[in-house]
Amino acid sequence: MQVNLDKTFAIDASSGKAWLFLQDIPGVAGCMPGAEITDTIDDSHYKGKVKAKIGPATMAFNGDIEIKGIDADKRELHLLGQGQDTKGSSSATMDLTATVVDSADGKCELKGVATVSVTGKAASLGGRMMTQVADQILNQFGKNFANNVLAMGEGEAAAEAKEELAEQPAELNGLAFAWSVFIGFLRSLFRGKSANQSQ
Repeated sequence: MQVNLDKTFAIDASSGKAWLFLQDIPGVAGCMPGAEITDTIDDSHYKGKVKAKIGPATMAFNGDIEIKGIDADKRELHLLGQGQDTKGSSSATMDLTATVVDSADGKCELKGVATVSVTGKAASLGGRMMTQVADQILNQFGKNFANNVLAMGEGEAAAEAKEELAEQPAELNGLAFAWSVFIGFLRSLFRGKSANQSQ
């Protein structure tokens, strides 16, 4: 089954700060509770894992992320993430393009367009359920991402952002397959930005 996603996250900070944060792979992965990067193969390939609570059960996924392309001028990253449930009951892939763009008053937005495909138990949930869960996951990530960027600054806004980050849950309470794929997107996004800066 396949689901198309198109999300935009407003960030009350400059695009330069958002771009800088995107280079911090562990930090971006931390925007999704339960996510962890386990290995860096090279500048374009990563391995990671994610845990998520689904009702009374906790699921674990292992994943691979590949950076397919980076456009420094557009601040755009294209990546492919693949995840497999450790029990072998579900798998997922995400083909995603993420872009940091300027907005009004010196602020910016993080835009993501992705196609998610799932098989196994995850696919049996249906397209509508998948879309709703993916939307919830992306919104949680967007909030945490924005707070991390704000926390890089000073003043009351930075203090509030740090407080909210400290209170975020230890793991995602949702569907692991969608989260695993999105975590892959985050890790890839970081690495892509870092490679872009070094050019």
